[in-house]
Amino acid sequence: MRHSLFIRLLSSAAILAGVALAGPPAARAEEPAVAAETEIFDAKAVDSFSGAFLAARTADVDKDYKTAIELYRIALQFDPTNTEVKERLMITLLLDGNFDDGVKLADALKDDPAVERITTVVRGMDAIRKREYRTAEKILVYSGPNDLDRMMNGLLLSWAKFGDGKAKQALADISGLDGPDWFSIFKNYNAGAIAAAAGDKDTARKRLNDAILDRNGGSAAPDTFMRAVMALARLEAREGNRQKALDAISVGENLVASYAPLKALRDSIEKGEKQEQQVRTAAQGAAGVLFSIGGALNRDGAEDIVSLYLQISRALDPDSADTLVLLGGLAENQKKPEQAIEFYRQVPANSPMRRISELQLGLQLADLGKTDEAKTHLKALIAEDPKDMRSYLAYGSVLSDAKEYKEMGEVYDRAVDEMGNVPNRSQWSIYFQRGIAYERQKKWDLAEPNFRKALELNPEQPQVLNYLGYSWVDMNTNLEEGLDMIRRAVSAKPDDGYIVDSLGWAYFRMGQYDDAVTELERAAELRAGDPTINDHLGDAYWRVGRKLEATFQWNRALGLKPEEAEIPKIKAKIEKGLPEESNTPPAAAQAIEQKEPVKEPAPGDPDKKS
Repeated sequence: MRHSLFIRLLSSAAILAGVALAGPPAARAEEPAVAAETEIFDAKAVDSFSGAFLAARTADVDKDYKTAIELYRIALQFDPTNTEVKERLMITLLLDGNFDDGVKLADALKDDPAVERITTVVRGMDAIRKREYRTAEKILVYSGPNDLDRMMNGLLLSWAKFGDGKAKQALADISGLDGPDWFSIFKNYNAGAIAAAAGDKDTARKRLNDAILDRNGGSAAPDTFMRAVMALARLEAREGNRQKALDAISVGENLVASYAPLKALRDSIEKGEKQEQQVRTAAQGAAGVLFSIGGALNRDGAEDIVSLYLQISRALDPDSADTLVLLGGLAENQKKPEQAIEFYRQVPANSPMRRISELQLGLQLADLGKTDEAKTHLKALIAEDPKDMRSYLAYGSVLSDAKEYKEMGEVYDRAVDEMGNVPNRSQWSIYFQRGIAYERQKKWDLAEPNFRKALELNPEQPQVLNYLGYSWVDMNTNLEEGLDMIRRAVSAKPDDGYIVDSLGWAYFRMGQYDDAVTELERAAELRAGDPTINDHLGDAYWRVGRKLEATFQWNRALGLKPEEAEIPKIKAKIEKGLPEESNTPPAAAQAIEQKEPVKEPAPGDPDKKS
């Protein structure tokens, strides 16, 4: 999950950025700079420092860490003392999950100010992992100005003291950790976890209660919030306070609905099963600190720092399912499906997160083009638990991408049957997806009731408002209601280029061309590089007399690989322009080529981070 609260805290990420964006170290004068391809390379063919370094940087930027590591090592063979290459090699090793080799370089670079913040954390975590707690205490002392680093090191230091048998001092240190308001949820959760691990139930209960009552902190750091909820629920259940345990879970459910680990914990407590805390050792606690901070920082542009924290966390707690799932999600966002699958496959079989990882794994198989394998995998998950609606959404997403709309409709028919007569609000997406399946089969009489049902369950859902509203406008029916729906969708998601495009195209279909240009220009800015949006903008420009710009946009759309069926239509417009308008009301005019709106894809799985 991504939260703007932490944007201002990312000065520590500049350490990575400074190393990552630095130019190549000064090469020997006789070595010319050469471009390098890293997709396929022969290490023996790399015969210069510059060649190795530049090829390594290319692989590094592409997040092909294994290739980058090999090439950085070759560069060091030419220049063994080059500090900048060692810095980048260390970071790349850590990002690739090679903690042991990363630690060796962190020790060698511990006095290097460019990467001091990284080497301090890595060396401190390694000492905790080895149970050398007093060594960790010496390493982790921080006196710098950065709030995030001060809090992180302070919490890690407290876990080291806990490991050394000084739980009371660890708790006192956390209480004395001054900082901005957003410190609170991290302080309360970690103090509660230390107290619970030390057997101080009263302190654990108080600090964990404070954590879950922190609504602002919970919204900014939901991963930490959910850990606090589950730790409190386990504590109360273990003490025989079943209802208090379930009440704690209800607090979590109010913030994050359908969170699989929370549901599994509720089921376990209701069955009377014995509860164990997730964090019982100093290593697990320290790993949790980096997991929590990584989760809170997780947003576009911060992938490297988040991956770094999570990989270091994984070195101390390799079976942490939530860490593996979050790493898998990062790999997905970086378009690395093979890497995502590798993370998902490592989620322990007995974890409540295992089913989520299996669903995501199926979707990633489809992204790799292994559609049949993905379908087989996801069908097995449906058979295993026919009541789990997420399985139908994942399978339906694969079928939608494959344009197998008939089977897609049948899948959602079965989902509705399994759902029973009383669907809840969270199941709006089943009806929405079934509506899409029918609409794509040109069965509007079956599609429309499903869209209406989705809105009945979730009245202001922007994807449904967009889809149904545009469909009405495009069919020249319920025009005012349809346009109102699209406007409400834009109001809910004003920065969504797909939905803004729908509004612009609705104005176009209704003949309001100036308004169409305004909205379509904004859509093109929000969603740059989408062929359909550029095609729509070209049409709008043509109608307001900006014909040169229209031709430019159509050519741009053609170069962005539009749907195969659209290519001859776009080429015809480039050659001849749009036909003259008839006297028929624009929304129903047959002279204008009807098009599908650009609709934001509905999620194949509600647990998949967007």
